[in-house]
Amino acid sequence: MLPLDRLDALLRRRDFVEAELASGPDADAYVALARELAELDPVAALIREWQGAQDELKGVEAIIAEPAMAGEMAEMAEEERKTLLERLGELETAIKLALLPKDAADEKSAILEVRAGTGGDEASLFAGDLLRMYMRYADLQGWKTEILSESEGTMGGYKEVALAIRGKGVFAKLKFESGVHRVQRVPVTEAGGRIHTSAATVAVLPEAEEVDIAIEEKDLKVDVFRASGAGGQHVNTTDSAVRITHLPTGIAVAVQAERSQHKNRAQAMAMLRARLYEAERERVDSARAADRRDQVGSGDRSERIRTYNFPQGRLTDHRIGLTLYKLDQIIAGDALNEVIDALVTENQARLLAASEARA
Repeated sequence: MLPLDRLDALLRRRDFVEAELASGPDADAYVALARELAELDPVAALIREWQGAQDELKGVEAIIAEPAMAGEMAEMAEEERKTLLERLGELETAIKLALLPKDAADEKSAILEVRAGTGGDEASLFAGDLLRMYMRYADLQGWKTEILSESEGTMGGYKEVALAIRGKGVFAKLKFESGVHRVQRVPVTEAGGRIHTSAATVAVLPEAEEVDIAIEEKDLKVDVFRASGAGGQHVNTTDSAVRITHLPTGIAVAVQAERSQHKNRAQAMAMLRARLYEAERERVDSARAADRRDQVGSGDRSERIRTYNFPQGRLTDHRIGLTLYKLDQIIAGDALNEVIDALVTENQARLLAASEARA
């Protein structure tokens, strides 16, 4: 059953916010109200559609109950009743999902970090494959990407790389990618054709804005140095690379992707804010920590979440037991949506079941 009192209160709040916006509030209030209305509108539309379907069902059932109703007309009314009941069930589930507590970071952009793990050069090459996979997926979603920092491997790929992915709802889609990704394939350096196992670690952090996390200048140690490429060769002759250390926490980030020291500092600050924001979320949001037990995976970067088996063309996500035999399409980014959508759906189902169990 849906919480009818809560639905009515939500509709009243939505209409109140709309009226407040129309009254011409100051700039700060306008932004806050507009953001709230954008959040309320989708669920309000679902509620009103559900109410409309309820009214239609009452009308159809009244027609069916008439003594004179028989034959083809009765069959049509029964068919319409069946269709309405199915639609009401779908709407009820959608409303319940919309009413679940939201992760405050879900609508944010994200910083995705990939680090080569065990496996030497092959791990670096795999890290590069993962980066391209995510960049292609982001492009298909209409998101913007920007490499913030990179350390290339000696034979290609990356020892580590950080990618900003900017758009609406990026973190909600990509947050389940955090963890250890394992690859099984024959490396290009393997003359004997033997299958090797390598790994790369992915971390997905919500991109924080200045209003999300306050950073005092006095708490920062900023070092500049000369950027270098793979193998240690210098890629420019100026001290443009930037390393910023947050003294209270010891968190440090280094960026050398741009030739401009100013741009590198801005990107380093974006990375630092994201790491501090995530650390603060983990520290203070005990409700979120409890919810993680109901969610897909723990978000632990040491957890092995997925295996990419190239000889068999198989991808397996170990958290939800999903196996797909279209690895080439997934690693190219074109079919990664099938994996991510399955993870999001499974997470919603678990949260819904947990919510109903607590009710």
